Amino acid sequence: MPDTVKIEVTDQNILETLRGFFKSLLERDDITALLAPCRLPGKTMVMPTLISVADQVNMLDPLTPAFPVNSAKMVSRLTRKPSGGTVAALMRPCEIRAFIELVKLKQGRTEDLILIGIDCLGALGNRDYLQWAGEHSDDMTQQYAGRVLSGKSGITPEMALSQACQACEFPVTESADINIGLYGVDTSREILAQSLTEKGDLLLKTLDFSASEIPAARKKDIEVRISENAAFRDEMFAQIDEQIDSQEKLGTFLNSCVNCYNCRVACPVCYCRECVFVTDVFDHEPSQYLRWSQRNGAIKMPTDTMLYHITRLTHMSTACVGCGQCTNACPNDIPVMALFRTVAHRTQEAFDYQAGRSLTENPPMSEFKEEEFEEIVGIN
Repeated sequence: MPDTVKIEVTDQNILETLRGFFKSLLERDDITALLAPCRLPGKTMVMPTLISVADQVNMLDPLTPAFPVNSAKMVSRLTRKPSGGTVAALMRPCEIRAFIELVKLKQGRTEDLILIGIDCLGALGNRDYLQWAGEHSDDMTQQYAGRVLSGKSGITPEMALSQACQACEFPVTESADINIGLYGVDTSREILAQSLTEKGDLLLKTLDFSASEIPAARKKDIEVRISENAAFRDEMFAQIDEQIDSQEKLGTFLNSCVNCYNCRVACPVCYCRECVFVTDVFDHEPSQYLRWSQRNGAIKMPTDTMLYHITRLTHMSTACVGCGQCTNACPNDIPVMALFRTVAHRTQEAFDYQAGRSLTENPPMSEFKEEEFEEIVGIN
């Protein structure tokens, strides 16, 4: 059974308590640096920040509803080769799942890494967050965390969480070394730290915290949140199915795409060093455009939009974790995440696979399974 300890909350301030916890980690000789969401100078945006000096954890802010980038790519950069030290990474559940996929794709390593998850309180889209944040104070983070943990959703009736967060059925990770527990806990008094691996267990045992039991309310609270998000997700799937059930409708869905490829850049598991869409393959001759136009009467410019998205769907649907960064990065607000999650959910369901669930699960189509899709391959 995983070990659980309680971290006493000082002055009902969760944020300062978390900062104290991570400061104690950085003061250890066996942890070289901490990668965590930190508030940048100017007090507006929160970005993944690599901290090596313990006193710098006063910038830490993992509870505010900002999610401008999926840090899985940053952890990949820090771990794909030995760095000479051990990094602790504080990540949302979807970031951890994306990193697990990158490890399986040989883009990252778990050696010299401590993965620390935290119950996810959700996030706003970038534009909404910047409108909400203004001149941010720690009190705003505290108020937001209190609102979510008391069972309320969103920021205001007019400002909901991102579609990705509302449709996410994984608010709590099961794949970190240690998880910081907030749901179903009296966070005015304490938060939980639970070891999920042997590595996490060894670390927790060396810290000066009292053992604790997981409150009965925690399981129920998490189940309610998952149920509500799954209902939103299924409604989103039904809406997308209706919007893309023909080639013409899919074209309409994507007709404001300008081929900026921001969604590819923002995707944490789109890992190719060279994308075919930025090579000469799609650098067409001028005469080709004219022939297409003459043959069809008219063609949308830029071309290859639908082919680009279908190619990415084919490539990424087994690995998509639904983090929503594709939609966050789209300059024209195309709900790319909803499209990818709908297709990815069906793909992963067909293979009985869940992206980021486990390091020991091989990705679909990476190994031969004789019993898989027997009705298609004709094996009796």
